[in-house]
Amino acid sequence: MQPTPRRLTDPRELRAVSHPVRLAILEHLTVEGPMTATALGTRIGESPANCSWHLRKLAEHGFVQEAPGGTGRQRPWRAVSRGMRWNDVDDSPELQRAGDALSQVLVEREVARLAEWRAEGHEEDATWREAATANQSMLWLTAAELAEVNEAIRDLFTSRMERHDDPGARPDGARLCALMAWGVPAYGFGEPAGGEDA
Repeated sequence: MQPTPRRLTDPRELRAVSHPVRLAILEHLTVEGPMTATALGTRIGESPANCSWHLRKLAEHGFVQEAPGGTGRQRPWRAVSRGMRWNDVDDSPELQRAGDALSQVLVEREVARLAEWRAEGHEEDATWREAATANQSMLWLTAAELAEVNEAIRDLFTSRMERHDDPGARPDGARLCALMAWGVPAYGFGEPAGGEDA
């Protein structure tokens, strides 16, 4: 699996992966390694036939490929790369729209994951309840400062990626944890004193 995020540059790629079932499949293959459509179906609550169809669609766009070790219905699939990037500033309007649609699906997945924690987390031991949190802030920043904050968060979020491929690098008690953050300008507030360039 390629450790660097795949840069999505074709709206068809973005549209192909902008589906909750396909994102769930990619997530499981990335985190757990190669699996058959049957195993994926069990994990995500879909039929093996539906998973097979979505796997073929993902394969058409190079997100997954067959892995060695099986044939027919027992053939496993694997993710080709870890992570994706899209929505660069110079993207075409069509690519921007497709990227925005994918971003929306991903945000909805993460909000659902947070809701699941809020519903189930009270059953965790105190250590995990104290460790898990949601943060929110609003700061007056320049564009350069916002970029710096976002880059620092991105670096922190990817600081232990090697643990995906090397279970031996995971400390005792480590669990898969979901992290989500974004830093964007907030609309609907007055401009700072002195106008936009202040």
